[in-house]
Amino acid sequence: MSAVLFVRIKSSLEFEELERRLLERKPGFLEVPGLVQKIFGHDPASGDLCGIYFFESREALDAYRDTELAKSIPEAYEATDVRREVFEELYRLRPEKGPD
Repeated sequence: MSAVLFVRIKSSLEFEELERRLLERKPGFLEVPGLVQKIFGHDPASGDLCGIYFFESREALDAYRDTELAKSIPEAYEATDVRREVFEELYRLRPEKGPD
């Protein structure tokens, strides 16, 4: 079954610096085994960032969480708070669209 990881990050960095760091780290995510898609998001009201990750399995998600890429998130964004939530995929509104 597919797995979804939602990560919300609070940081005191300015948005332009956060975006620079996001783009700098983006290629590393292309190398993560089992990562089907990642969506980067920003809440202009709070300044928070989010990452929504779609993995082909829970095992792939668990393996990612043990990588340096995952462990370096708080430091990379100078996070003051990081919230991680893991979900199992239940249903898709449009199965023909989005992450496979």
